[in-house]
Amino acid sequence: MMNDKTIQEGRTMAIVAYFTFVGLIIAVIMNIDKRNPFTTFHIRQMLGLVIMLLVSNITEKYISSWLGTTFWAFTFVSWLFGLFYAFKSEMKPLPIIGDKFQEWFKNIN
Repeated sequence: MMNDKTIQEGRTMAIVAYFTFVGLIIAVIMNIDKRNPFTTFHIRQMLGLVIMLLVSNITEKYISSWLGTTFWAFTFVSWLFGLFYAFKSEMKPLPIIGDKFQEWFKNIN
């Protein structure tokens, strides 16, 4: 289990990761040397959300506007969950897909 000091040290960058793609890049760069596991957890979650956003945009443009908007709404709600958990200093995966993001992006340290 992770101690409170590790979580508090990584909390700010975990929150920054959720603020646009630029915030994600900043968090990744700032976490390269520190390798804070709390920050890394939230970086993985946000990376998955960025991919979900791309899928929702592509779906909306090329497949179905309604379906793309539904995917976008799910992505937005998931983003709110991730940001909320980062603020609360919790490593709680996003609903439905968060565990998969941790598995798929496990090589991101």
